[in-house]
Amino acid sequence: MNLTVFLYAIGFAFLGYLSGSLPFSIWVTRLIKGVDVRDSGSGHATTTNTFRQAGFLPGALVLILDITKGFLPTWLALRYAPTGWIIPLTAFLTVVGHCWPVFAGFRGGMGMASAQGALLAAAPLAVPVCVGFVVLLMLILKHSARASIFAGLSFAPLVWLVGLRGIVIWVALAVGLVIAIRYLIDWNREYKELWLDRDKKTTD
Repeated sequence: MNLTVFLYAIGFAFLGYLSGSLPFSIWVTRLIKGVDVRDSGSGHATTTNTFRQAGFLPGALVLILDITKGFLPTWLALRYAPTGWIIPLTAFLTVVGHCWPVFAGFRGGMGMASAQGALLAAAPLAVPVCVGFVVLLMLILKHSARASIFAGLSFAPLVWLVGLRGIVIWVALAVGLVIAIRYLIDWNREYKELWLDRDKKTTD
């Protein structure tokens, strides 16, 4: 690896992580409601928690912003990185930043929205394929975390099965691994509602 490639890799790694670390759900919920989004619900800085605590429009805004912070670093890497492996590295660290953000005490979200943003940059078709599979597994398993773990591990095979090739497979592998690891913390959570990721013991 020459110096130029190394510097690009370091630069895109920092760009991805810092972009992912922008805790929009925390900022928006605090601005609208004056509370920390992590203090109730699932305890995570997620779009779902924002919908629940701040309402539809703030939740929709957070969803868009979280997708965007996954999209932009990956899109920039696709166009300006001097070698291909920097692209999945950037996507990987963007989702890592979302889950463990430096700007929020390393207590962030679950990474799904930023992962979909990265996939959107690499190949838009990958997004409905992966999201659809997550929803399908939720309906089958009736457990959001376990469904997301299995789905994350399946992102790369899924995009290959629908005919996508090239760098998107590596991006899907990178972001899917982070998703799977992140959701392990909720493996034993008792879900009372399928998609809202809600444990009534902590929210009622």
